Amino acid sequence: MKNYTSINDIEDINTWIQEAKEIKVNPIANIELGKNKTLGLLFFNSSLRTRLSTQKAALNLGMNPIVMNVSGDAWGIEFEDGSVMNGNTAEHIKEAAAVVSQYCDVIAVRAFPTLTDKEKDESEHVLKSFVKFASVPILSMESATGHPLQGLTDAITISENSSKKKPKVVLSWAPHVKALPHAVANSFAQAMQKMDVEFVIANPEGYNLNPEITKDVPIFHSQEVAFKDADFIYTKNWSSYEEYGKILQTASDWKITKDKIGTAKFMHCLPVRRNVVVEDAVLDSNSSLVIEQSNNRTYAAQLVLKKILDDL
Repeated sequence: MKNYTSINDIEDINTWIQEAKEIKVNPIANIELGKNKTLGLLFFNSSLRTRLSTQKAALNLGMNPIVMNVSGDAWGIEFEDGSVMNGNTAEHIKEAAAVVSQYCDVIAVRAFPTLTDKEKDESEHVLKSFVKFASVPILSMESATGHPLQGLTDAITISENSSKKKPKVVLSWAPHVKALPHAVANSFAQAMQKMDVEFVIANPEGYNLNPEITKDVPIFHSQEVAFKDADFIYTKNWSSYEEYGKILQTASDWKITKDKIGTAKFMHCLPVRRNVVVEDAVLDSNSSLVIEQSNNRTYAAQLVLKKILDDL
């Protein structure tokens, strides 16, 4: 595998899930694979699970991870071609990506969207610039429109916890105090479309995701209707796609409660705002899979890194 920047880079998700489960049984089985290889983790935005789990995955493979908070510690990077760099940026991506490629065998990048410029965000100018100008493989640790490590993690978690051949999985919008990206929801939707599940989405009117991603997935504007007979309820907030990046309504009645989910398992990528997105009674119950999801982040990242290392 040359790069991992999208769920669509996965050819057979069921095979990948099985491979991740095997890694989970013996995480250090391939510790010699990454010997003398360096993973550079570049963070343009904050992280907890992604940073730690990807570092741990690298260490399990014998790699040497090095981490840089680009937005705070590096020179301001310019991404536009032909720009006159007489402002706040001091280094162009052409040089930056090429230089980092000299130090690292694989580069992992995390960069959030602007949520103000849809065209710019959907161009994935940060991630694709690294793909274009780096001479080593690129791994997305979340970009403007996708979070493929999280989507793979979620697929693994559902597979591990499903007692049915074809479970019903619901992606539900929930309220939040801030305008949030679409990346997690997008990648989850893409992952579920690759699995043998009954998948539906629930969100208020005005919050439909990009139709090019959701395609023919049924979308309900009622949680009650969508949650009927659900086995897994994956909750995430996202801002409006049509009125890009805006909060159209707080819709506090969309908060996840114990009464709403019934016997379904609850999933969330974390961090989560308690009693805004979901009530304590759900997070603190046996129905919650959020800690298992976080644990699986290591094995999703380790699987992807292993596939990249196998091709180096």
